[in-house]
Amino acid sequence: MDKTTHFYGTSVFGQLISLIDSKIISKSVQDHQSDRYIKKFKTKDHLISMLFCAFAKCTSLREVSGAMLGLSGKTKHFQLSHIPKRSTLSDANMRREADVFGSIYNGLLRQYGHLISDSRIKSVIDKQIEIMDSSTISLFKDILKCVGRNPQNGRKKGGIKLHSVINVDEQVPKMVWFSSAATHDHMLLDKLKLDANTIYVFDKGYNDYKAFRLFSENNTGFVTRIKDNAVYDTLETNTLDENIHSGVEKDEIIELTVKENNTESPLILRKVQFYDRHLKRRFEFLTNLFDMRADLVAAIYKLRWQIELLFKQLKQNFPLKYFLGDNENAIKIQIYCALIANLLMTVVQKKLKRNWAFSNLISFCKIHLFNYIHLIGFLENPDKDWQKTYEELMQPTLF
Repeated sequence: MDKTTHFYGTSVFGQLISLIDSKIISKSVQDHQSDRYIKKFKTKDHLISMLFCAFAKCTSLREVSGAMLGLSGKTKHFQLSHIPKRSTLSDANMRREADVFGSIYNGLLRQYGHLISDSRIKSVIDKQIEIMDSSTISLFKDILKCVGRNPQNGRKKGGIKLHSVINVDEQVPKMVWFSSAATHDHMLLDKLKLDANTIYVFDKGYNDYKAFRLFSENNTGFVTRIKDNAVYDTLETNTLDENIHSGVEKDEIIELTVKENNTESPLILRKVQFYDRHLKRRFEFLTNLFDMRADLVAAIYKLRWQIELLFKQLKQNFPLKYFLGDNENAIKIQIYCALIANLLMTVVQKKLKRNWAFSNLISFCKIHLFNYIHLIGFLENPDKDWQKTYEELMQPTLF
């Protein structure tokens, strides 16, 4: 019987873990002192256990610990030193600082940034476009304050808000923050790095005139949507290009009022009114990019949809409906590990010459997580062994 040509000495899970440089883990552990006073269940064991949860789509502590206990004797190839019991994993999720996992994620992003980046958009705009948005993850318990009115039965769910910034030429977040779902989005604007070579794109939920003034003072571009109830004066109406198919209906220079410390000061910005023929909707964009073509301002805002696709990808492919702990730290750890798993799968997807849908890659890894097949080799040509066997059977014989 012929052996498969895709057979490999390390399981699929082991190959995914091998994408994480041990130096990144060691440095993060040292920076955050996350293994201090820990005898057995180290940070690396914790990380591997939570990545197993993400890839296998486990929904409970018992499911994670029970499944991993069944791997006894098979953990050497992915360097797991200690298989956790349910109570051990629960305590680690509560006590180990979640920021160490965020540091590991950032280290991996630096390691693979060249692989997952696509500089075609930057070459056109000549500036780095970064998209900021948030996504609320509902919790079954009121661990973090949620938005909305209190229900009549008195039972109110909690919610954690994931704020992230992505480069438009990448498919993974470059910066991540957490807050309660009740926190207003614009509170996170002060965390952005103001840079003359960067254009930030965000929804109108981030409208903050004081922040916009700071953007302009630091020559940092932004594109957002103006609020429906915004009060402003039109100073000048720019002449529109003769190209009637651009969708631009108005291009105006407006003056807004910034109120701070009982004082008022003017802020000059640009408002572009755009009609999307595909969506049959009218949009009004607010920006400080005075020299850019009006239709290009609208095109930049359209790029914001990429971060919506990222949130959809995370929620659909990783277990972010069921959390393994009922405390804020455990929730953050699980989200960070989902982000790490998402990054590793993005790296695998970028290494492949064959086009695979992300959800199909996730499903494949879940099914073959502990099968000993060469991940990249198999994904490049999954029909190779079947085709070889078929051709052998179809060869004519003398008898």
